[in-house]
Amino acid sequence: MQQMSTTSRQPQTQVAPISEIRKHFPALERVHNGYPVAYFDGPGGTQVPRYVVEQMSDYLYHHNANIHWAYPTSAETDAALEYAREVCAEFLNASPAEIAFGANMTTLTFHLSRALSLNYEAGDEIVVTELDHHANIDPWRRLAVERGVAIRAVRLDTSTGQLKWEDLERFVGPKTKLVAIGGASNALGTINNLAGAIELAHNAGALAFVDAVHYAPHALIDVQKLDCDFLVMSAYKFYGPHVGVMFAKRALLEQINFPKLVPAADYVPENAETGTQNQEGMVGAAAAIDFLASLGAGANRRENLRGVFREMHARNMQMFEHLWNALSMMPRVKLYGPPPDEARTSTLAFTIDGCTSTDAARRFAEKGLFLSHGDFYAATVIERLGLGPEGLIRAGCACYTTEEEIDRLIEAVAEF
Repeated sequence: MQQMSTTSRQPQTQVAPISEIRKHFPALERVHNGYPVAYFDGPGGTQVPRYVVEQMSDYLYHHNANIHWAYPTSAETDAALEYAREVCAEFLNASPAEIAFGANMTTLTFHLSRALSLNYEAGDEIVVTELDHHANIDPWRRLAVERGVAIRAVRLDTSTGQLKWEDLERFVGPKTKLVAIGGASNALGTINNLAGAIELAHNAGALAFVDAVHYAPHALIDVQKLDCDFLVMSAYKFYGPHVGVMFAKRALLEQINFPKLVPAADYVPENAETGTQNQEGMVGAAAAIDFLASLGAGANRRENLRGVFREMHARNMQMFEHLWNALSMMPRVKLYGPPPDEARTSTLAFTIDGCTSTDAARRFAEKGLFLSHGDFYAATVIERLGLGPEGLIRAGCACYTTEEEIDRLIEAVAEF
């Protein structure tokens, strides 16, 4: 398998222009009802560049085997999966021995929660938040049933789309075993104060678990700087396939008694994984990171990624601000979440008075504008906002989003 070069470009002040980036995505050639499709559904899953699919196909066509056996394709698979751990580790500034894979973030979180709960007893406490995707709420809530653990939920301030920090300070204490917090809200785009939450947890002797599924596509993460104990993400949110990735500090991986089959690996990080993995998905996750790094021009992959994320965030937030300002002037439109000058991602949630989110999404789709709608598994957010089962309409900016697509969306909303 060939890895994409991340150092071949000459030094440049910015990443590749969007027009060049878009050429990597065959999905952008799609036309619907005579309109070129604009994919605003990135927060629910981004489109995939050709390179990622080619790498996955190459693995399946030429190297496919199970692991740790004494013949060439098995050895090639071992090398490919080790490379995937190395790339994902560099993406997070971690060690390859601290990277585990799973079917998805939800499965990884349930698996970890069950393993950690062996050391929990009735009266111990776990802190979650109302702002999170339920994949970072329900696996911990389940322990209230299974282990008698008490759950403390940090409230959402519906006026700002942010957490009530005083709740976090009040809830984290001597009985706290773990603080589970999202890096960013997949529903509202709010970026949380991770450093502050992790510090609170550690000062109380608790572990810190970060759901970075929505955060990872928008900010280059440094787990060493954050000092989180666990962090999970999903490759399909940053131009890769459907596979989950978990960082866990090595010392913790070596201590945790994960449920496992007797003959299965008992060494890190494979002790945190169950069964045969989605090996082509692991290859694809690494390819997605290599693709992103190839858009920059630093001395190494991490430096490339740093420049790419900085430039992409600036580009997307500029388009987001234009979208926010335009929709905020429309009397039937209500916007949710922090404004552009607050810490947030380029994900916009809104409703249109007199039109359900499903009907709105259908009308947008007729014009080639693909937006997601509903609760996005952040059901508590929807409930706290006083919205019904229809929830919100959500539009997100990705690396392939253009100003012209933003203008098309503004015009479409104005027609309601």
